[in-house]
Amino acid sequence: MKKITPFSMTIFIVIAVGLCLWMLYGYLSVRNIEEPNFTVLQEKEDSAIARIANIEIRKYDPTIVAETTVPGPYAEAVNAGFRNIADYIFGNNTADASIAMTAPVLQEEQLSEKIAMTTPVLQEEIQDNQFVISFVMPSQYTLISIPKPNSSKVTLREVSGRTVGVITFSGLWTDEKAEKYTETLQTALMEDGYSIASSAQYARYNPPWTPPWMRRNEVWLEVKM
Repeated sequence: MKKITPFSMTIFIVIAVGLCLWMLYGYLSVRNIEEPNFTVLQEKEDSAIARIANIEIRKYDPTIVAETTVPGPYAEAVNAGFRNIADYIFGNNTADASIAMTAPVLQEEQLSEKIAMTTPVLQEEIQDNQFVISFVMPSQYTLISIPKPNSSKVTLREVSGRTVGVITFSGLWTDEKAEKYTETLQTALMEDGYSIASSAQYARYNPPWTPPWMRRNEVWLEVKM
């Protein structure tokens, strides 16, 4: 039996500690991030949805989204869309509020408001290689009170309350996984008598530095009975 040397033990400890810190950082990154309000609708025990552990029907409250339309391919579209909206929520916006005039520099700083991050980030393909990337805004805002984007690339929109079928999966995001889980969700919804009322939206909850096994990904399909 090969003897474990002090050097090997040190390497093992360093890797184990690094892995734990990576997982902790991934957890802390999303721990306090707000999600849109929803209610899970209970399905009959013999339904297709009830038999699949990672599918559920959610009824979402109305929300406000900041969105941008960008060309594909998919991975490049997501990155470009994220940058456009991150630019808005991290300060490139004008607060819709009466702010006392002090000095021009302070006035410019006060007019720029940072908006809290929420999850998930939503992606939807509206036509071939054309994607809408959306961030759900914090629930404290209305369309009147929320700061307006300075960039014409970002628009604000109120989304009415809706019911969606959702399938959840972990790991790295791939087109193959998205297609597989979308097909599984569609099949279960149609078997249970739901009418699919939208194209697929892809919801991602974690920043890119999150360990793959801790990532939460979802496919959303709006449904009607």
